Amino acid sequence: MRTFTSLAGLAALAASAILPAGIASAGDVTQASARSEARVVLICGTDAATRRAFTREHGAAPVFVTAREALSVRTSDPAWSTPRCMTAREHARYREASTTYAAVR
Repeated sequence: MRTFTSLAGLAALAASAILPAGIASAGDVTQASARSEARVVLICGTDAATRRAFTREHGAAPVFVTAREALSVRTSDPAWSTPRCMTAREHARYREASTTYAAVR
């Protein structure tokens, strides 16, 4: 009896994981991924090795943004051709500011 219950539970879990993905149309997924990839910000170091690796990976030198700049990006702004970089300290500021903003709302 336990085996049957476990198998039924696993089947229900698998079905719930598969069904929501099947409901979304291909256009919805493409649009959502394009929006999420349009303004990628990575946490990067400022040393020469990190700059070389970023340039090798993305084809351009890293452009660093501040937390304030990242928070002020609007959906109407043009998309970035390569990801932007943010230092670990700026990321902490960004996380703190976005948490504060969410708490106020």
